[in-house]
Amino acid sequence: MAFPLRPDAPELPDFSMLKRLARDQLIYLLEQLPGKKDLFIEADLMSPLDRIANVSILKQHEVDKLYKVENKPALSSNEQLCFLVRPRIKNMRYIANLVNADKLAGRTRKYKVIFSPQKFYACEMVLEEEGIYGDVSCDEWAFSLLPLDVDLLSMELPEFFRDYFLEGDQRWTNTVAQALHLLSTLYGSFPNCYGVGRCARMSYELWRKLEEEEDSETKGRRPEIGHIFLLDRDMDFVTALCSQVVYEGLVDDTFRIKCGSVDFGPEVTSSDKSLKVLLNAEDKVFNEIRNEHFSNVFGFLSQKARNLQAQYDRRRGMDIKQMKNFVSQELKGLKQEHRLLSLHIGACESIMKKKTKQDFQELIKTEHALLEGFNIRESTNYIEEHIDRQVSPIESLRLMCLLSITENGLIPKDYRSLKTQYLQSYGPEHLLTFSNLRRAGLLTEQAPGDTLTAVESKVSKLVTDKAAGKITDAFSSLAKRSNFRAISKKLNLIPRVDGEYDLKVPRDMAYVFSGAYVPLSCRIIEQVLERRSWQGLDEVVRLLNCSEFAFTGVWHCQVGQGVSKRWAHTSCSTSMSVKS
Repeated sequence: MAFPLRPDAPELPDFSMLKRLARDQLIYLLEQLPGKKDLFIEADLMSPLDRIANVSILKQHEVDKLYKVENKPALSSNEQLCFLVRPRIKNMRYIANLVNADKLAGRTRKYKVIFSPQKFYACEMVLEEEGIYGDVSCDEWAFSLLPLDVDLLSMELPEFFRDYFLEGDQRWTNTVAQALHLLSTLYGSFPNCYGVGRCARMSYELWRKLEEEEDSETKGRRPEIGHIFLLDRDMDFVTALCSQVVYEGLVDDTFRIKCGSVDFGPEVTSSDKSLKVLLNAEDKVFNEIRNEHFSNVFGFLSQKARNLQAQYDRRRGMDIKQMKNFVSQELKGLKQEHRLLSLHIGACESIMKKKTKQDFQELIKTEHALLEGFNIRESTNYIEEHIDRQVSPIESLRLMCLLSITENGLIPKDYRSLKTQYLQSYGPEHLLTFSNLRRAGLLTEQAPGDTLTAVESKVSKLVTDKAAGKITDAFSSLAKRSNFRAISKKLNLIPRVDGEYDLKVPRDMAYVFSGAYVPLSCRIIEQVLERRSWQGLDEVVRLLNCSEFAFTGVWHCQVGQGVSKRWAHTSCSTSMSVKS
């Protein structure tokens, strides 16, 4: 969830309340097991937990030792064990093996399982099948929103995409609804809500039920969040597949940003140790360059270094009193800024070395050609060469998926050729990868015969509108087309610029991709906000193969395939987008 502010908007809500709420709830759950206990934490919950309750806080509430949940015997000697885990079957097997091993050894301990963000019936069934359901107590840590920055919240659910868009598992939609309900409870009901996609619609409807069931006192309070957008990820695969060229995007691409932090290795820190760095607004250097095009970053860092040096040089003409004030008030901040500046310069150098080695300019050129629909044959040849040179298995897949989505599927001959070459270069185990990408609609093969849209058109002439809508949904679930070219033309996603695109003074959102492409999801949000409704966007929604909904006002709502009626308009201070 991101909260982009307009220049004239007031300050953002204080999201630190979410962190305090999550910490207090976790402490309450730990205290339900009084006395000393060892805490077993699942790997992908460690970073979120560290952002909410560090080791010292856990120690204050009688957590003795911390262990990672992994596939090996536990070495804990404590008489009380607490497990903080995701609701996954493999975790239940792990806990069951540990409890049953204690039973065989004649050892009696207390066991508590805390599920995050929620408990699933299937997990309890596994505990029952393993014969330990009565030996463990189960609870939920309803931690659904983690503030990563002043304008960024994350649900930290890495399995959401695979579960829903690949496996068709809808269980996480309830978690999204709970997160929305929490936000509306803390910050007031949302005056305006818009969404695109089946998952967005289900999450919205579940959230509305939660709102109707609870007669909250907060319903009458002034809303702090003006607009909320629910957008399915499969509505805009292209944006996720393109290479960003702003600093934060390149840091993520090179080092991987996880839970709002990044591990800089020795090549960045200029030492023999790695360093974990939080990337947020508190890092003054990062905050000023995070959204800058990479070509502008080095110039900014050079100027920043000169300014810091000038501030240090001020010491030379100071008397004793001035020096005392300088040391007590400014020196610590300057040293911190100097350290961060050094790290970001090192990160830039590391990015430059990697991108030069991987012919980054050629990669970007190919992506831009695919987006514009030019030189497709040359782009396909580049992808083949990229695979044959074994440059990067992930980048090769990204290029293939981008080609597939922008061209509404690969020509059968190209699909077979690229697939064969990829398997030969990176190994036959990727057969499953191709199968999954095909099922998710990311890498498909063009099929002969009528297009999906044409079939829908014929069907709709023979049946009623309501039945046609149901049949259309059925077709969409079987074979969803991207229609990228038509959408791109309709929304002007490929900017037409006279002369060279000015990256230092960008005029639109396309600067994120060097002026080649405006992110589809961002364009949709922009258009809806400008129109204050979906009015005039019904053709775009049809091309997206999505059901669309919109409402204004908590108790007035209209949901359906067509354009929704807007009941009233309320000015907003912030906008929020949610991607699942």
